[in-house]
Amino acid sequence: MCSSDLPTGRQLGKLSHSSPGLLFTYILSQIQVYDNLIGPVVDSLKYLTNLSFDVLGFCIIESLNDPSRTKNKTDGTSISMWLTALSSFCGAVYKKHTIELQGLLQYVANQLKAKHSLDLIIIKEVVAKMGGVEGVEEMTSEQIEATAGGELLRQEAASFTQVKNTRKSSQRLKDCLIESGLAVPLVLLMAQQGNCVVYQETEDDHLKLVGKLFDQCHDTLVQFGSFLASNLSQDDYTERLPPIHQLLSEFHVNSDIAFFLARPMFNYMIGTKYDELRKGDKLWKQRTAAERQAKHAEAAQLVMEPVTSAVMPIYPAKVWEDISPQFFTTFWSLTMYDLHVPEAMYEKEILKLKEAPAKLINNKELNSTRRKKEADRLQSLMERLQEEERRHKEHVERVMARLRQEKDAWFLSRSARSAKNETITQFLQFCLFPRCIFTSSDAIYAAKFVSVIHMLKTPNFSTLICYDRIFCDITYTVTSCTENEAGRYGRFLAAMLETVMKWHGDRDLFERECSGYPGFITKFRVTDKANGNDSDTVDFENYRHVCHKWHYKIGR
Repeated sequence: MCSSDLPTGRQLGKLSHSSPGLLFTYILSQIQVYDNLIGPVVDSLKYLTNLSFDVLGFCIIESLNDPSRTKNKTDGTSISMWLTALSSFCGAVYKKHTIELQGLLQYVANQLKAKHSLDLIIIKEVVAKMGGVEGVEEMTSEQIEATAGGELLRQEAASFTQVKNTRKSSQRLKDCLIESGLAVPLVLLMAQQGNCVVYQETEDDHLKLVGKLFDQCHDTLVQFGSFLASNLSQDDYTERLPPIHQLLSEFHVNSDIAFFLARPMFNYMIGTKYDELRKGDKLWKQRTAAERQAKHAEAAQLVMEPVTSAVMPIYPAKVWEDISPQFFTTFWSLTMYDLHVPEAMYEKEILKLKEAPAKLINNKELNSTRRKKEADRLQSLMERLQEEERRHKEHVERVMARLRQEKDAWFLSRSARSAKNETITQFLQFCLFPRCIFTSSDAIYAAKFVSVIHMLKTPNFSTLICYDRIFCDITYTVTSCTENEAGRYGRFLAAMLETVMKWHGDRDLFERECSGYPGFITKFRVTDKANGNDSDTVDFENYRHVCHKWHYKIGR
């Protein structure tokens, strides 16, 4: 804000004493038409008194709830400009000035209860500006890779807009959500809103608007859920959020969303249980790594058992004839962090920090004390990153040991090929597809999980049939996706093809990672070991033919 605008700010301050209602109504009407005024107006409100800010909050809600205006454009395919501008203003003004927030949040909650999901755009802007949690749609592949790392790596490499100074405002948003008791109701209302958008709210609307609204609803839920998970303490989060069996049965939340909300609790609960078991073990120090990993698997089993029994009644009994409920909960409760250490990203960030002190010498703005302070900060950050990577590797090893222990019970054996097909159908329908269109990180996770099942040599799972079913006809799945979902589904297919092409391009690698693996057996009969009859696995040349078919089908 330049100094010549200060008089405007002072005038606004004075005017707002005598007739705030009139003044703010006029300002808001201008903002809704000219959204480039938002920045200057927010800056010039700094001389307002607390009473004026209260009136401003009231006027904002009054403008949002103006019954004479429609919230979507006349062509019926997108959200009105005035609502977009006003939401953007809300985000900016609530971040910069201390205005009472509860009224606005309560207004959105009431609107969601009345099945008006357009107002979610307000929450989206407020969480983005105040909480510093941007929408996750525009991430590059590198950023997605970095989100698989620990807290530090995510801060350093995955946040793509350097969100500055949101500490105070995100604290204010968090406090307001907790004091008003709105955090959980809002998240549950958003979780139920998706079905409402499709089946109730938009019966007469243009399909494009339905898709847009559904995407907005989903993205805001993910953004709001991520804000809560990263800003509430683990104890607070676990205490406030209903347990998963309640989410699934009482609140009728879809299992993909229920697991998204409950996932931060699982790792925390498993960690707590693991610590309990460790402290109760007198001989812990003498235990081998394998014994410690077994303890971790035991802790995971104790925590996940109630979850497994909560999931079973949600689906028809037929589903559990092919995949075990334990596999289902394992698939939905893990994340990329549990399966994969992004070593390249760690190396890249650590190298950056190693080279940074040399560049400080040329920085003329810093005096020697500040230069030393900055060099120390960089050194400490580098050490913390290295430590985080070490802990992450240990964690992945523990999870893998647990999966090796579980895998034999994942897919229930019913002989004959049709059963294999059934297993893959259930896996695609209840696990892969819902997960791969949830967020971009989930898309990469879904592809990674398929290769984990394969590499663990899981019995009764055909990797070939799985890939075949995914690649052979993508038209049905793509046409049933919204715009954002299709983007995530594309990421999933790309990640799957990466594995396929890695085997396609290197005979030795194919022999090492596929030959003789259960996932590549085509005929399911006992091979005649004595005669060395092992012709039932797909060989390299046949596999390359199959790849050609997949590419041809996708290309079509």
